[in-house]
Amino acid sequence: MLEAVALTKYYGALPAIRDVGFDIRPGRVLGLLGPNGSGKSTTVKILTGLIQPSKGRIVFDGVPIEQDLIAHKARIGYVPEEAHLYQYLTGPEYLALVGGLRGLKPDVVEARTEAFLKLWGIEDARYAAMSSYSKGMRQKILLSAALLHDPPIVIFDEPNSGLDVTASLILRSFVRALAREGKLVVYSSHLLETVEAVCTDVVILHEGRIVARDEVTRLRDLMEMPSLEQVFRALVIETDVDRTADDLVGAMRLGA
Repeated sequence: MLEAVALTKYYGALPAIRDVGFDIRPGRVLGLLGPNGSGKSTTVKILTGLIQPSKGRIVFDGVPIEQDLIAHKARIGYVPEEAHLYQYLTGPEYLALVGGLRGLKPDVVEARTEAFLKLWGIEDARYAAMSSYSKGMRQKILLSAALLHDPPIVIFDEPNSGLDVTASLILRSFVRALAREGKLVVYSSHLLETVEAVCTDVVILHEGRIVARDEVTRLRDLMEMPSLEQVFRALVIETDVDRTADDLVGAMRLGA
C-alpha cells in the first residue's frame, strides 16, 4: 500500500498543497482530479519522489520512502505530463537506454520493445528519429518506457496527451488491465469521463486541499448525482459553465 500522509508543499511562501492525505492499494486505480493549479502535479511529483514535501511523508508498505528513495523510484513507472525525450534517438534506441538504466537484460528490452512498438502500431517508425514523430507517437514511447520494467506502481499524469481516439481507448483498457494484474495505479487527469471509466477511487483537489475522497461509485451515491462530472461541478466549479458557454457564443456575434 502507498500512503500519502498529511502532505503540505510550499513554493516560497505559497502553499501548493495543504494537508493532503490518502492511500492506494494494489489492484486499485486512484484518480486525482482538480482544475489547473489545484495541486495535482505537485502531489504526483511527491508520490514519485521527484520533490520532497515541506511537511508530511509518503509511506510504502509501512516504510517511509526517504529511507531508500532509490528503491522507491525503481519500483515506479511514471508517465509525466510533459514528454522530455532524446529526440535524436529512435524509439527503440530510447527504450534500450531506459532499459539499461533500469538494469534490464538487453534481450528482455528487445523483446518488450518489439511488442510495445507492434501493439501501439508504430513499428514502421522504428528507424526514424523521434524528432520526426507526432506527439501521439512520442507519447506511446513514453508510455512504453514507463512500463518497460514491469513496475508494481504506475503513475500517470495526463497520459492521454496527443493520443488519438483508438490509442486513448487502448490506454483506458490498459489501465484497467494493470489493476487486474495487481498493480497500484495513480491516474491524474482533467478528463472526467476517463477518470470515471477507469478509476475505482477518486481524490478531488481544489486550491491545494482535498474536497472529496471516496470510491467513485460511493461518491456519486453520496452526492446523489448520476455522474462524476456533476459531482465535480458541485464541489469545485464556481462558474455557471452552461451560462458561460452561451455567453461565448454571444461574444462571437458581437458587432454583427
